[in-house]
Amino acid sequence: MSDRNIRIESVDRRAVEDQEVEIVERKGIGHPDSLCDGIAERVSRALSNLYLDRVGEVLHYNTDETQLAAGSAAPAFGGGEVVEPIYVLLVGRATKQYTADDGTEYTLPVDSVALAAARDYLAEVVPELEFGTDVVVDVRLGEGSGDLQTVFGEDGAAVPMANDTSFGVGHAPLTETERIVLETEEYLNGPYADENPELGPDVKIMGKREGDHIDLTVAAAMIDTYLDGMDDYRDAVANVREAVADLAESHTDRTVTVEVNTADDYDEGAIYLTTTGTSAEQGDDGSVGRGNRSNGLITPNRPMSMEATSGKNPVNHIGKIYNLLSTRIAEAVVAEVHAIRDLRVRLLSQIGRPIDQPHVADAFVVTDDTVDLADIETDIQAIVERELAAVTDVTRDVIDGDLRTF
Repeated sequence: MSDRNIRIESVDRRAVEDQEVEIVERKGIGHPDSLCDGIAERVSRALSNLYLDRVGEVLHYNTDETQLAAGSAAPAFGGGEVVEPIYVLLVGRATKQYTADDGTEYTLPVDSVALAAARDYLAEVVPELEFGTDVVVDVRLGEGSGDLQTVFGEDGAAVPMANDTSFGVGHAPLTETERIVLETEEYLNGPYADENPELGPDVKIMGKREGDHIDLTVAAAMIDTYLDGMDDYRDAVANVREAVADLAESHTDRTVTVEVNTADDYDEGAIYLTTTGTSAEQGDDGSVGRGNRSNGLITPNRPMSMEATSGKNPVNHIGKIYNLLSTRIAEAVVAEVHAIRDLRVRLLSQIGRPIDQPHVADAFVVTDDTVDLADIETDIQAIVERELAAVTDVTRDVIDGDLRTF
């Protein structure tokens, strides 16, 4: 145990890769929950940069309560229409008036910056949505709590004080199933969608591994404008199935089964056809923190924090920083220390305590048969120490958009 209260323990259980049943999920960037995460994080970054540009430091704010109320649409081959717009509400707290130490007073355009950030993000992710008609965004950012503003700005410390008593969890390495699920969605919403515009961004991947067989269930919203009829739709679904199978089989020697849009009923004409590419046009609401964890996955085989990472202030909000940092620590340890099959890192804060001094930091390790924990414990401890000492790097990486939050 060190001054930072770091504990390293061996875990008497099988690595997730060796467990009989594994379940992994990723909600794609166009899913309503992911849209809320993405908007909240884009607004968060915009406010951080506003404060840095105007006053030279990030002021108190949180934008992690963004909500989406679904609209409705009438999709049709060749192009349908949005009947009732999607409604997005930006909720949270932000500093709008600020007085510097030299007496300079600032009035900060928080609401307009937040609105512009949300507009730009939606245009990037769901380009079929017409801002202001197909989707309406409202801003309700109140002033921050006086107590938390005091904690946030305490004495101008180089290492901020934790705003909350909370914890973060990270793990590494990813299992085959986790990597397949993550990279499948990234591929479909990246290179594949670039070549196949009929695929909307609302792509959800559910992975199930039983023994050495992986089942992937894909929900893929298709965009009506790019499809002329049912034959085109069937081909689009088949193409997604083939692309996912090829990607998955390139990552594993296990057998793989892929199913796409399993709720489709071709005889009844009930298919996953959309006008905009997101189920938010079909009654599917969204909230920040209800989808992917900060590593981009939902992993019921592993401990997870229920904290929403997206939208929280990156300077001292533990619900953000410790989830990101614990993942960074886990990945660094696995990259630098050999023979680790499975690693879980937990970081617990205490409100008002420097964020580089967690209440406890623990690492649970599953090694292979070639080493004992005692052989590598010192190396693990040193990496945890190093990453905690560099905790403020997380803040800059988040503001620059270099860290995933969902």
